[in-house]
This record gives sequence, C-alpha cells and structure tokens, in this order.
Amino acid sequence: MTPDLGLTDQQREDAVKTLKVLLGETYALYVKTHGYHWNVTGPRFNQLHNMFEGQYRELWESLDEIAERIRQLGAYAPGSTDEMLAEATIKPDNGVPDADSMVENLARGHEVIAKAAKIGMEVAGEANDEVTADLFVQRAAAAEKTAWMLRSSL
Repeated sequence: MTPDLGLTDQQREDAVKTLKVLLGETYALYVKTHGYHWNVTGPRFNQLHNMFEGQYRELWESLDEIAERIRQLGAYAPGSTDEMLAEATIKPDNGVPDADSMVENLARGHEVIAKAAKIGMEVAGEANDEVTADLFVQRAAAAEKTAWMLRSSL
C-alpha cells in the first residue's frame, strides 16, 4: 500500500533515491571507521581508538534512521551489503593506513556524506517534504561537525 504523505509518486521515488545514496555512503564509512577503530596504532592510539568508536556507533544508529525513512516513504530499504554499497563512492582501503591517514580518510568520508545529504536536502525541499529534509539536515550537520573534529586532531 502506497503511503499518503502528501507527496507524488515521483517525489517519493526521488527522495528514496537520495536516501539510498546517503545510506550507502554512511554504511561504507561505518565499515571503514569500525575497521580503523580496531587497527589504529601509534602514540595517539587511545585517543583515536575512542574517537573512532564514538563515530562508528553514531554512524550505525544513523543507518537505522535512514533505512526507516525509506520504508516510511513506501520503498524497501537495501537488505544486503552489496545493495547498500552499490551507491557508495567511499571505497575500502587496501591494507591498514597510518593513524594520520585514517583521520584524513574519515574526514573526507564525512565530507562525502555531508555533500550527499545536501543533495537530498534540495530534493526534499523541492517536494516540501520537511520530514525527509530534516533527516538530511541532521546528517549533514553531524558529518560536517565530525569532519571538523577529525581535521582538528591532525
């Protein structure tokens, strides 16, 4: 049954498409961040290990919010890793980078998420879909703050 949310089918489809991109980028960054949490070494180990843990936990929770919004719009959320990562531009590393490279890679990843969220904000704004727009605003704000915090630790 199609939900009656005051959106056309095309508006819902456009919102879902941008949400799936955001979901894919978020999932890719979640996996990368969690791996860095496990594998970071060096004199800032404790600081970065704990910072990365907070970040991967926040990313994990946001995945649920994004997927549930896709469902609220009447579509199915991607159910496999392959489906989620199909839209992601954030790619895994080959090997384990040094701590500073990890921080830089994660900052860039959060910037990718912020950009994806801003595209979603435009799509949702054009449809007057304030609920979806709010989710995108929250994700952009979190990503921009996290990118700043990461870059400030270099």
